[in-house]
Amino acid sequence: MSEHILFLTGKLAEKQLHNILEKMQPDFTYTVHQLGLKVAALMTTDMVARRLHDTFGADRIILPGRCRGDIAALSAHLNVPVLRGPEELKDLPQYFGKKAQTYDLSRYQVKIFAEITDAPNLSIAQVLERAAYYRHNGADVIDLGCLPSTPFPQMEELIHALKAAGFRVSIDSLVDEDLLRGGQAGADYLLSLHESSLWIADEVAATPILIPEHHDDLASLDRAIAMMQAKNKPFIVDPILDPLHFGFTRSLARYHEVRTRHPGIEMMLGVGNITELTHADTVGMNALLLGICSELDINHILATEVSRHACRAIKEADVARRIMFAAKQQATLPKHIHPGLMTTHEIAPFPYSPEEIRELAGAITDPSFRIQTSAEGLHIFNRDGLYSATDPFALYPHLNVGQDGGHAFYLGVELARAEIAWQLGKRFTQDQALTWGCATDQAEATVDLHTFKPAGTTLPKK
Repeated sequence: MSEHILFLTGKLAEKQLHNILEKMQPDFTYTVHQLGLKVAALMTTDMVARRLHDTFGADRIILPGRCRGDIAALSAHLNVPVLRGPEELKDLPQYFGKKAQTYDLSRYQVKIFAEITDAPNLSIAQVLERAAYYRHNGADVIDLGCLPSTPFPQMEELIHALKAAGFRVSIDSLVDEDLLRGGQAGADYLLSLHESSLWIADEVAATPILIPEHHDDLASLDRAIAMMQAKNKPFIVDPILDPLHFGFTRSLARYHEVRTRHPGIEMMLGVGNITELTHADTVGMNALLLGICSELDINHILATEVSRHACRAIKEADVARRIMFAAKQQATLPKHIHPGLMTTHEIAPFPYSPEEIRELAGAITDPSFRIQTSAEGLHIFNRDGLYSATDPFALYPHLNVGQDGGHAFYLGVELARAEIAWQLGKRFTQDQALTWGCATDQAEATVDLHTFKPAGTTLPKK
């Protein structure tokens, strides 16, 4: 016997909901019931509890996506499972998609080494503060960068303070003395050793990151690997990623070559040479670089946030590594897994056409303004008419809010958001802030990285 679902809606959306459900040809039976209010987005769970006296034999009840209130309490009151649907009716077919999955993003393979590049110039309190910030954004190891010809008298004290605070620590230098001091002070990793400095690994317990003796001298790297394997000691190999136009493509081939020669070794990729040294948004770079790590089984990256344009690089890498791990585990493309890397664009920014917006506007009988976007621009409407433009200033003469400062301010904010969304190709929803993925902290309150259920995920069965 097929499942029966009750869809609750408002007067304005009732016809559209019927049309969408008919076109879906679902494998369940359904009832559409409007609760006597015009706009479905104004529905609350308390309102449903007061107004819904018949559940029509439903196995589940689907509320409008913007319905506010306690869903669990409503489910208990009605003795029927209650769920929120998608925010836009147009997304309902994807919401019931049969092929979509729930992805567990609590897991990842790649460890992030977050470098504090100017550690010798910082106090212990400053280093601990930055380390806490990096850890909050996903870092697994705090890398203390040594500076050329710069004394680092507080190195040991810094390492002890970080270890006492529960951090794993690496020392980053090409000076043997710095690396030896760091290892003796209890650092967990040494960046970096090569064939000639490998003796340091015999003096300390830290795991060394091995690099070629000279930039692309893979023979020396092979010898260093062989020496560590002969001693049966752990190590990580970094063939060195070069910046664009200074050997980037050749260095990628070098990573591939090392992985081919040594299928089972641990490797590191220094992503900062791309994110820091390319003036472009870093989120896409991190997605691609972590994808390369996934393909080549590179389980460590060295990341930095020195340049202001790279100020979210650690967080981006954290989201990217989780997405790539999930995609690899499911043998699927890294699509429709999590929206965190979609910072400036969206998959389906304009759910309604101008024709559909005009139809909705024609049914409005109250003075409250509604704002929507389509591929053609911005649309604002109430009972007095529908006005469309690509420039919000062109809409102002039609609004008649010159004597109503509060209303004018509100419409200005909403139209500005709508314009930004339209220009970038983002989803605009009136009375809601635009979403920017992992580019802002705002996303952390609304996006759960442990389990993300995208539009298109099969609803849980009763």
